[in-house]
Amino acid sequence: MRLRMSLKLRCFLGLATLAWSQDSEFVLAAADSTLTSTVPSSYAVPGAFPTSLYSHYYNNPTATSAQPQPVISDPVTNEIFPYSLTDPYNISQYDTVDPHPLPPKASSQMLLQQAVAQIKSISVNPMLSNCARCQASLEVAKFLALAAPEQGTNLALTLCEYFKYSSSCEKSVGPLIMGPILTQVVSFADVGGYDGQSICSQFLGLCPAPAATTLNLTGWFAKPKPNPLPPPKQPSGQLLKVLHLSDMHIDPRYANGAEANCTTGLCCRENAYNSHSPNTPLLPASRYGSFLCDSPFSLITSVLEAIPPLTGTESTGFNFTMFTGDMLAHDPENQQSRALNEYSEVVLYDLFKRMLGPGPTYATLGNHDTCLPDLASPSSLGGALGQQFSWLYDHVTALWEQEGWLPEASVESSRTHYAAYMVKRADGLRVISLDTNLWYRSNYFNYINSSEPDVSGILRFLTDELQDAEDAGDRVWIIGHVVSGWDGSNALPNPTNLFYQIVDRYSPHVIANIFWGHTHEDQLSIFYANNGTNMSTETAQTVSWTGPSVTPLTNLNSGFRVYEVDSATFEVIDAYTWKSYVNDYPALDSQTQFGPTFEFEYSTREAYGGNITWGATDPLNATWWQLVTEQMEVDPTLMEAFNLYQGKGSILTPPCTGKCIPARICYMRSGSTTIAKQNCVSGYGSVQ
Repeated sequence: MRLRMSLKLRCFLGLATLAWSQDSEFVLAAADSTLTSTVPSSYAVPGAFPTSLYSHYYNNPTATSAQPQPVISDPVTNEIFPYSLTDPYNISQYDTVDPHPLPPKASSQMLLQQAVAQIKSISVNPMLSNCARCQASLEVAKFLALAAPEQGTNLALTLCEYFKYSSSCEKSVGPLIMGPILTQVVSFADVGGYDGQSICSQFLGLCPAPAATTLNLTGWFAKPKPNPLPPPKQPSGQLLKVLHLSDMHIDPRYANGAEANCTTGLCCRENAYNSHSPNTPLLPASRYGSFLCDSPFSLITSVLEAIPPLTGTESTGFNFTMFTGDMLAHDPENQQSRALNEYSEVVLYDLFKRMLGPGPTYATLGNHDTCLPDLASPSSLGGALGQQFSWLYDHVTALWEQEGWLPEASVESSRTHYAAYMVKRADGLRVISLDTNLWYRSNYFNYINSSEPDVSGILRFLTDELQDAEDAGDRVWIIGHVVSGWDGSNALPNPTNLFYQIVDRYSPHVIANIFWGHTHEDQLSIFYANNGTNMSTETAQTVSWTGPSVTPLTNLNSGFRVYEVDSATFEVIDAYTWKSYVNDYPALDSQTQFGPTFEFEYSTREAYGGNITWGATDPLNATWWQLVTEQMEVDPTLMEAFNLYQGKGSILTPPCTGKCIPARICYMRSGSTTIAKQNCVSGYGSVQ
């Protein structure tokens, strides 16, 4: 079948039409005539370029080796286009004459407005998960903090109010509170990665907690662990008396008679109230303290006055005292100040010196011993930011030196290592104090490079000191504030994972004991070999003791502990705990003849060792505590006792039954956050 088609192309003048005929010839038909003539179906163009088209050329237009390059003039600008524009052998790159313009530089205020708008938009983007929204918003905040740091606090305030994070944003993220801290952190942190996920998990609950990073210990230890271990030191049979105080939380603003059962903030303050009776206190604050309040001056002096006669140290004092941190009250952040910090330090250290006898006190910083609370910045930030808490380290170090507790060799280390230090005592024991705020979850600075386990260098310091002790054949006690393990709710996983490996490397021959505070409760954790993969009497190496608090906050009795320690091995032979019933304090208000009564609560050896075959003078070491936990698995009355002592016998301590029992045993076997999170059920760590 022969193809027939018709194509009409109307000329731009409208004078003629080309039509395709069935004989495959072009037929030209005049628009106004019926005459037609036949034209050829093809046309061969002459080979030479029609040079008459242009008057001038940059090259020879008749040459066949290159395309013609006519000289073209722009009739609008009357400018001639240069040969470089079309030179086929040197094609120009990037138009530097007429680049596209950039938007004007935004003012600081405009950057803030745009940051707020973008974060609001991100927060309702249906294509993003809550975690992605959070991290994307942090990215916006990061670039604002870098470009206009003076607007960081304003961003925090605006978002706090918009998302209703607080009923009083000015008091929580204002320019004199956390605003500048948050600005620093987002400017340095990898908010789009591990740091951001950690922040969004810990503080906003919008991301799952990231997994602990894999440790690389290559080169961390100067020497491998000795194999076999050096022979253990032989006990001397002579006992040292060591006092353990923790979490004093002195409240110099405590107001007698104020509401002690308040419904907001710190109770026993003049402005505290119960919403059911805002004008009249339902429970007037006793002058010696209450369950929802920190320690008034009267409670602090009472406990220090009771300790010498109760422990038989009136004439001798203790061989030494450990204070595992937290001097200040739980004041709202807007009521904190550097001056209040220094006041509390001066008062408490002076009272320790004057009321506890001549023995030295080895102190460590708690999360409430800095301003603002919980914070410690790594020196790796550099400059003023890395030294922004040096005033604190300088002040406490000067006080410790003045009281005669720190030798000159330890002073410089304390000033430059976050108030961390090592003291070698005349009896051969080395005491290493750590600033555990550098692994505390609530320290925002710990979310800068948080995938790294030792940003601050504090664990490098610890490792080096332990190596020196091993080389010298000395034993070590480590003291700090924030527990490294237990239920895993307080410390970050990466640094405590590294800490656990350090303890494994230097236990049991170097590290004799570890001591914490912070939880306000009487607790203990066991450290095992090989990261706790096998928990048994053969692998148990070291224990950490968490000392009871002096403050009753929250719902606890007030207490303290004394250790009997062998003078050669520095192992704990027994631990004795005393308590004072806070519920008895209101009855003391109407008289001045008697103050609080402190009474003996329990002996650790007697409380838990009844069914354990153990020598009368054998230490309460990790092996003994492993046997205790094994007894707890078959005898629930032991956990009942542990639970009671955990709250120092408070009438408000809830029972531990059912799932609570195996959970608590699991916490006792968890020396790091990573082990606790991996092995244990959460939710049973506290009696408060």
